Parts: sequence; C-alpha cells; structure tokens
Amino acid sequence: TTSRTDKHRDSSGVLTPTITAHQDELVGIARAVGATGKGVLQGISDLYDFDSEFQIFRQMVAESGRPMSLTVEQQDARPEWWKQLLDAITEAQAQGLEMRGQVPPRATGVLLGLTATLNPFTLHPSFRPISGLPLEQQLSALRDPQFRATLLAEEPQDIGVPLLTEIITGFHKMFRLGEPANYEPDPADSIAAQAAATGNSAGELALDMMLEKDGRALIYHPLMNYLPGNLDFVEYMLRHPHTVFGLSDGGAHCGALCDASFPTTLIQHWGRDRTRGHKLPLQQLVKMQTRETAELVGLLDRGVLQAGYKADINIIDFDRLCLHEPTVVHDLPAGGRRLVQKADGYTATLVAGKVAFRNGEPTGVLNGPLIRGPQAAA
Repeated sequence: TTSRTDKHRDSSGVLTPTITAHQDELVGIARAVGATGKGVLQGISDLYDFDSEFQIFRQMVAESGRPMSLTVEQQDARPEWWKQLLDAITEAQAQGLEMRGQVPPRATGVLLGLTATLNPFTLHPSFRPISGLPLEQQLSALRDPQFRATLLAEEPQDIGVPLLTEIITGFHKMFRLGEPANYEPDPADSIAAQAAATGNSAGELALDMMLEKDGRALIYHPLMNYLPGNLDFVEYMLRHPHTVFGLSDGGAHCGALCDASFPTTLIQHWGRDRTRGHKLPLQQLVKMQTRETAELVGLLDRGVLQAGYKADINIIDFDRLCLHEPTVVHDLPAGGRRLVQKADGYTATLVAGKVAFRNGEPTGVLNGPLIRGPQAAA
C-alpha cells in the first residue's frame, strides 16, 4: 500500500514521506511483489497531476501483474476528479489491467466532540488549557458563562494544516449524529442552517450540542463524497462495474473515525433504510461484501454458501439491523481512546463453522487462523 495524499501527515503536520516517492521506487516494489506470484496493491492519491500520477499506478499493475485498488472519493475543491479516476480505471480494465476503485458506503467523515480527538474549538486559545483535563472539569469550564463568552468570541488559530481548519470550522457540514446514527443527514439540519433559522451563532449551537449527553454527544462532519448534501455520488460509485466496496478503517485515527461499521451501513442503509435516494438490491450488497472483496485479494476459498468453502457466515435479522451512535472508550495502552460502535441484528457470526459471536457478543471461540497469501478455490 502507498499513500500519496496531502491529507496524511504526522502529529506535527509534516507530510507522510510516501507522497514524494519516485516512480522507479514504487514500480520496483510492485515488480518485486509480482515476482512472488501473489499479493495485491492498494493506493490513495490526490492525483493533482492526474495523467502522470495515474500512469505510475498503471505501470505498477502492468509490470507486477497484480491487482490494484485505488481509493475513490469526491473532494469539494475538485468535485469532478473522481469521475476522471473511474474513467481511467475503466480504460485500464479494457486494456487488461486489473485496476479497481475502492469505495466507502457513506461519506468519509470525522466525528467531533469533547470525548473525541477533535471538536470545533480545538484550535481556540481558551480551549487549549482545558483540552487535557478530565471531562467533568471541561464541562464545568464550558458551562461557566464568562468562559463560554470568551471562547465563542475567539477565532481558531491557524497551525498550517488546511484540512484541520476545514474540519473544525465547517459548520455547514456539521450535524448531530443522533441515535441511531444518521449518515445521510439533510443539509437543512446542519449546525449552520439551524443557527441561521434560530438567530444563534453556529459556534454557540455547536457548543450546546457538544454538551449534550453529559459531554459525550458526537457531531458528524462528512468530509468527502457529500457535495450534493446526500449520497448520490456514493451510489454512482457503488454501482460502477469496476469498483469494490471497502475502506472500513478500524485502526487509524481511532479517536476521530469509526469506519469499521461500514459493512453494517452497506446492508442497513443501502438495502433497507435509505429515503433520500435509491436503494440497492440486498443480494447485490451481500455479494459486494463477500465474494467480490474476497476475490479481489485472492481469497477464493470463501465468499459463497457452497459445499467445500470456508463457513464464515453472518446470520442477520434484517428487520432488526440497527447501527447505534459510537461511543469513546479508553482501553488502549496508556489509556488511549478509541471509538466503538454497536449494532443490533447480528444473530450469529460463524467462523469456519463455529459460532464466534451470538447477538453481537463473543462466545470465546477463536477459530480464525492467520492467512498468508491467496487461498485456492475449493
């Protein structure tokens, strides 16, 4: 995998070094992967110089003979480039190159709040002294009228990370996440729109929202793939013949993202609950989440209900399927935080034929071995 996007920086704001990796290096690594006769390639790029950048990925696939998927996301500053990427992938497929777009089932978004990594006041001078305090002390300060007035009168400091500034000041794209979680909110329900309707400032409304649930409420900010104020772009991406469902991020940015729940969103929202656009056939969604993703990475021994194949099976009560609002827990080393998200409706999860989860709770059965490389079909 390689990252070639300026969204990926370290804690000091320095770009991830892979963004400047030379074509010879990336193609050389891909060629070495191809020499093993197994493995897959995956990348993300801003594709500012589209032709030369995409040519690097094309050459990686051509010289390695291995499949590649590229993250597809719409950015507000460049609203059409994702279509250019899908067109280029289609052309590559026509030329025999196994390239696919990898698509999330909802907007790529950030969760904001007092318990999360970021909130709308993260860069305000008055907030910094209390940012590391226990939640109860933060609440006490934020409920103090004088402190509140000072905080709301301030502007965020510029630390030279444009994406961070966009996240914490974009009130027109901030929404109450709610219970159950709503990942296709109406722009009329944004903090900016509600503030305009009530005559309050957006900052004041955001602060009040953060203080709900004893300071544990979360605000949802859909960053990518939400320009029309709905998921119509995502629908186009999911229906494209050369894309796969994916990007279920469960390990990075774990105090700001909770994207490990993408599989539930795919089934619940697109198969049953969507009201602001078209749904997708349930059988197609199941195939996208099982057989198609397994085949992309060479796991040909699973993904279908058929004798001889690996019995990894989810039994789902479709009518009860419900994705709840995430919560923050501090169970990482040194008390580090992460977002966890529960879902109802998973009656049983079988791993290699044995029940590993019953109604979402682990049974203690650990029946999944480490997988090394592709697996042959039964």
